[in-house]
Amino acid sequence: MSMEGDYGEGDELLVMNLKSNNHIDNLQELIASGESISLEFKEKFDDRTIESVVAFANTKGGIILIGISDRGEIKGIQIGKETAQKWANQISQSTEPRVIPEIELHEIDNKSVVAIRIKEYPIKPVSLKGRCYRRVGNSNRIMPAQEIAEMHFHSTGMSWDKLPARDATLEDIDLEKVKRYIKKANEAGRRKIEDDEEPLKVLEKLELIKDGKPTWGAILLFRKGHKRFLSQAAIHCGRFKEETLVIDDRMIEDSIIEQIDEAMDFIRKNINVKFIMTGRPEREQVWDYPMEALREAVINAVCHRDYTILSNIDVRIYDDKLIVWSPGGLPSGITLDELYSPHSSKLRNKGIAEVFYDVELIEQWGSGIEKMRKACRIAGLPEPVFEEYQGFRVIFRKDIYSMEYLRGLGLNERQVKAAMYVKEKGKITNKEYRGLTELSDEGARIDLNQLVEAGVFQAKGRGRSAHYVLR
Repeated sequence: MSMEGDYGEGDELLVMNLKSNNHIDNLQELIASGESISLEFKEKFDDRTIESVVAFANTKGGIILIGISDRGEIKGIQIGKETAQKWANQISQSTEPRVIPEIELHEIDNKSVVAIRIKEYPIKPVSLKGRCYRRVGNSNRIMPAQEIAEMHFHSTGMSWDKLPARDATLEDIDLEKVKRYIKKANEAGRRKIEDDEEPLKVLEKLELIKDGKPTWGAILLFRKGHKRFLSQAAIHCGRFKEETLVIDDRMIEDSIIEQIDEAMDFIRKNINVKFIMTGRPEREQVWDYPMEALREAVINAVCHRDYTILSNIDVRIYDDKLIVWSPGGLPSGITLDELYSPHSSKLRNKGIAEVFYDVELIEQWGSGIEKMRKACRIAGLPEPVFEEYQGFRVIFRKDIYSMEYLRGLGLNERQVKAAMYVKEKGKITNKEYRGLTELSDEGARIDLNQLVEAGVFQAKGRGRSAHYVLR
């Protein structure tokens, strides 16, 4: 039905203004694209609609289409006089701080569809009845208290590490560590600091000392001795033979810049290296994983973790993989998908990040992810996996053909065993496969063809010379 006939004079003016400023050029194409991080379908306006309003306001904004089913079917909606204004008032009065939506009225195949456009709110989070939501993929998630606090810090330009550290005094600052920072920053040319400038004055300018008290960032970066103000500000390193069998273990508890080098020392001790003769005076060292990628992962974990969470950073080394895990998910304002494309650097700990940048531990523009991926590609290894798993973790693998990966492809145990055989021996024939699995000639042929279709094996040769290698 047409909407215009059902609106009062004020609403008719609203309809005319919205139609003349229509922001959605092709609504049908938008519907065909499906629900996403910025698009939601609703058959009717209800409380769940306002949840989506809050989620969009707390994320990157979005559009809610009323009159569309979850599957993208155009159902249409009948609304009466003053309905659009009523919805706008309901959204505004239910949200804190108040969200003012833009409402657009559309007609598709003689069916009415309402588009509610929500902009990202500048000061977050927005709540509904005391609950905060954010948009993850195509669904809304309730935000825990930790995430709410972080989002508020981020949206107001604040940073936890620039808050005064509890029970800390200026006597807890190691001035020699500050002087080393000043020297490195000047050498890097990223921050010009006069030679005669007092170390504590430098920290004041960096807002790492406030009102005569060191901040958490100052303590984490430059604390004196081994006194720990935060028990969780450490890196726990382990070398595992199996999940429950630890053959080397170390807790690294120094100030956070020193933690990076100590963690890398542990990694070098517990992974393999081979030496290649290149004709140059020095032999080339080839590690299980590119060291620049591992160092980048450790630096990112130390710089960007959530220090308010009572957990240490974990570095876990297994026979076939290495995992760097840090407490807290991605910083507010960035999604996992955005990591894989050029993105601005989102800083959870601004004070720490500024110091890390000054001494060339990090780059300013969020280039660490691509640096890790590129280093692994050059080394001929699978790209690292980045995932939010009870925090955030980076998984490095020696090669893609692990038993876990092969089983994940849906291969049976015979096929997994054969793939591991080829990984060790370099190739396998039909006859060798039969001997390995006790299958008939036809059964072996079926299994091997499935391995080719799965992209694991590649067939080579013909006749008697036919064999299979890893793709």
